[in-house]
Amino acid sequence: MKKRYKFSKYVKFSALGIALLIFGAAIIIYPERYVGCCFQGFAMWAECVLPSLFPFMVITLILVKTGMAEKAALPLKKFSKKLNFPPAAAAIFVLSLFSGYPAGSRVVGEFYESGVIDKTESKRISYIASTSGPLFIVGSVGFKMFGDKLAGVKILAAHIIAVTLVSVIVSLFSGKPKQYAKTRKKPDENVLYNAFYGAVISVAVAGGFIAFFFVAATFSADFNLLYPLEKFFNLFLDGQTSSAFCLGLIEATTGCRALAQNAGGGTMQIAAAGFLITFGGVSIILQQLSYLIKTGVSALKFIGVKALQAALCFLILLVIA
Repeated sequence: MKKRYKFSKYVKFSALGIALLIFGAAIIIYPERYVGCCFQGFAMWAECVLPSLFPFMVITLILVKTGMAEKAALPLKKFSKKLNFPPAAAAIFVLSLFSGYPAGSRVVGEFYESGVIDKTESKRISYIASTSGPLFIVGSVGFKMFGDKLAGVKILAAHIIAVTLVSVIVSLFSGKPKQYAKTRKKPDENVLYNAFYGAVISVAVAGGFIAFFFVAATFSADFNLLYPLEKFFNLFLDGQTSSAFCLGLIEATTGCRALAQNAGGGTMQIAAAGFLITFGGVSIILQQLSYLIKTGVSALKFIGVKALQAALCFLILLVIA
């Protein structure tokens, strides 16, 4: 059994290594294509993500590091308990919704490291603290990409409903959490510097993820690696929408822009954008898991819950978009 596990792990790492080598070789062979793509990825981050993420990330980290967020959640302690969530869940959800990806997961990690929540509670909160922000959805996607602010408002409403409802159902069916004594670690003595430093690093890392996976999505499209997925989604979507949607499964912002530019702004395109924003795609999911890995959150279960949230958001938007 142990040998089989080691062999399976070896195969996975070998496959990943080969894929990365092929990807790197393509960049070297076609620098005129992929170096420009990398720049476009950073430009998209600077235009669509940086303005909507950085200020809120600073505010969020200040509230968390000073303990104000934790205290603000106390009035909702009884309500959170009825839903099988720990007291901090309400504050973390609001901060996540306020800031957008990947701030919610970062906040879960901050609360875990400070000793306010344990691993069991982190797992419950990770699903409801996985949201995009209103400025990105309404401003960047709705107004800038689709040219329709109301479409952004509809996506935001469906996104919040889907994430909240699925997360609450998962929490209720997970049984009552055990009660733990919470002991917050020593308060941060340099809150302002650490909040700004943490926000700069987090936002810069998000930009790196977006640029890398923007290039990866372009590479996949150039070499028809997404063809099987596109053929499958052609059963439900038209050709252009299917292609844009598959790009978004790798990098969500790229997919939303492609849906708006290449596939129009009809109900199906708006619903597909809602799915991508709620699911997050490979880029956003990996960003979140990089903060959640220390809390013991299962990657497969997290992805599964995100898929359920995204599917519900899609269905809601088919009705209201």
